[in-house]
Amino acid sequence: MMKAEELHLDYEIVEELLKSFLLEEIRKFGFHSVVVGLSGGIDSAVVCELAARAFGPSHVLALLMPYRSSSPESVEHARLLVDKLGIPSQTIDISSAADAFIGTMPREERLRRGNIMSRTRMVYLYDISARDRSLVIGTSNKTELLLGYGTLFGDMASAVNPVGDLYKTQLRGLARHLGIPEPLLAKAPSADLWEGQSDEADLGFSYEEVDCLLYMMLEKRMDRQAILREGISPAFYDRVRAMVVRNQYKRMMPVIAKISSRTPGIDFRYARDWQEKIN
Repeated sequence: MMKAEELHLDYEIVEELLKSFLLEEIRKFGFHSVVVGLSGGIDSAVVCELAARAFGPSHVLALLMPYRSSSPESVEHARLLVDKLGIPSQTIDISSAADAFIGTMPREERLRRGNIMSRTRMVYLYDISARDRSLVIGTSNKTELLLGYGTLFGDMASAVNPVGDLYKTQLRGLARHLGIPEPLLAKAPSADLWEGQSDEADLGFSYEEVDCLLYMMLEKRMDRQAILREGISPAFYDRVRAMVVRNQYKRMMPVIAKISSRTPGIDFRYARDWQEKIN
């Protein structure tokens, strides 16, 4: 069976590629600063670290957005990284804003409530973006994007995403390379949407297990029978494949019905690179 070690990358090269990516993509729009929703987890920590190294600490704003039921540990871990990097930060309690929606929902509707929290955070991020004339940097990793494990127009929204082509296992490797504080590396991955919530408990499998399967499916382009011969159970393969297929809509821009001869996103794709770069 494939081992997680096979997903290992040269993280020094990855770091340089992602810093160059951020500089090029942000500056071509005429922006020079970014804002990141810092949750206390390693995904947003890695993005903050990369941005601080690329632009300099003073050009990165970390936005901490706890809800009243959020774990105090999440805020503590976010502040650990803020202190490590010396970046400016702002804390906004989203409880009252989110409760305007959540108060109308039954308590058992945990997924809907979690989606509201996620989208409320993105409202604040984009408002701060407009206030400071900065861009929102995304933190969704490749595993989350493939499985659809995220909130559309919530935590999946961003102007630029430097880590969307890194599996969670690879992102952990990059986090270690970058020196992300150990408490963030050691804790169980969680969106912290309700008490005791964890990613792997929600999914029903570990990131290491699913990353190995996804790697065989995507990077190695192995068919079902070849993957099953590697020791993957048919039920696990079928479930993960169904998740990837079912959540394709989350990875796409809204599909536009074609009426005219030149339709945005179909046969009229105005390349942003055509624009004169603003210095």
